[in-house]
Amino acid sequence: MFKLTVSAAALAATAVLSTAALAQDWRTEMPVLRIGLLGGENDADRLRDNACLKEDLEELLGVQVDLFPAPDYAGVMQGLLADQLDYAQLGASSYAGIYLQDPEAVEPIFVAAEADGSTGYFAVMYARADSGITSLEEMQGRSLAFADPNSTSGYLVPLAELTRGGIDIESYFSETGFGGGHEQAVVAVLNGQYDAGVTWVSGVGDPAEGYTRGNLRSMIDNGLLNMADLRIIWQSSQIPNGPIVVRTDMPAEPRALITDYLANQLQNEPECYYSTSGGDGMGYVAVDHSFFEPVVEMRRMQTSSR
Repeated sequence: MFKLTVSAAALAATAVLSTAALAQDWRTEMPVLRIGLLGGENDADRLRDNACLKEDLEELLGVQVDLFPAPDYAGVMQGLLADQLDYAQLGASSYAGIYLQDPEAVEPIFVAAEADGSTGYFAVMYARADSGITSLEEMQGRSLAFADPNSTSGYLVPLAELTRGGIDIESYFSETGFGGGHEQAVVAVLNGQYDAGVTWVSGVGDPAEGYTRGNLRSMIDNGLLNMADLRIIWQSSQIPNGPIVVRTDMPAEPRALITDYLANQLQNEPECYYSTSGGDGMGYVAVDHSFFEPVVEMRRMQTSSR
């Protein structure tokens, strides 16, 4: 059970809207809050990790909250664009993909801060520890698993940075493909289907423990990975953390309440923050579209080059 802490801003928003609410409660307009969960992790783990968020927001808002685990990133993106979802935690590239289709569909409100206070993370390339592969140079002629075509760390940034480094993806690697998500790509590498894969990590903390936050950390927490089985062989430059977004047409009162809840989640519900944000951190930091403009431009260039 979370401790309800409503800020002055949220209370003010509620007070301003109270007269209008007498005529029509916003719950009539939005009887269910629909939360999209990105693919990349098995459904059972995603639903379990976000069960606390569902419980807290149902109590706070007084409406039903439904969780929708999509099989891939595109499912959540399309759900937001089609007004079938109201809220989601996205990667920066997924947000950019939505923005390029409809700039008015969603609005970013927060990104998670890492354990050192930074608001960025890294893409890493990993191989099996027993593969003998210790560097990117040793990946020439070997196979690489990307995570998802709409993933920032699992495709967009590695593709861009490797290309800028003079590597032609098609000729350098013997084969590239998509693992079906970050978790699935790691499993594919462990099973010998690919020689290496790419995923996301906070870059903070002990690599032997999967860092403080990220896909590797989550897999370790869920008993799916022993980091002794993997070796990190490449790391990208820092990437802007992905946003929590809400649809821009969400009524003002639930938006204010959700915003306040997230701003105080680390303090009031640290275990829920850990499970929903992917590991340790320093809470959520408010952002707007300008935070993601470099990734939007990168995605625009990638799309136009196809």
